[in-house]
Amino acid sequence: MVRQRAGDRCEYCRMPQYAIPDVLFHVEHVFAIQHGGDDNPENLALACDRCNCYKGPNLSAIDPDSKNVVRLFDPRRDHWHGHFGQTNYELIGLTETGRATVRLLQMNAARRVQLRIALRLDLTVD
Repeated sequence: MVRQRAGDRCEYCRMPQYAIPDVLFHVEHVFAIQHGGDDNPENLALACDRCNCYKGPNLSAIDPDSKNVVRLFDPRRDHWHGHFGQTNYELIGLTETGRATVRLLQMNAARRVQLRIALRLDLTVD
């Protein structure tokens, strides 16, 4: 159900599963169990291995521009296009939440940008 709802792509960086066929994407807790989260489908998201690893149990991060501590992007309550855009295959945070999430999840790591370029992925298209 989580995979289908996500359209078989990471709900954080929007990388499609077909782009990384050797690593099955994870069903992750938006709010970790240790922070009071549960297994309710409204607390579950599909995440690529990188986003899941870097997000871990974090609920917040520091916006690199404002230096404010802000909450991370929540795929269950936030609209992706309201927080992120894409320029030249790099994901751009449009808000404090977007910028903090891009930075913490290392969404523009060199190999991910190279993969987007090789596959000509426009992640802003629904």
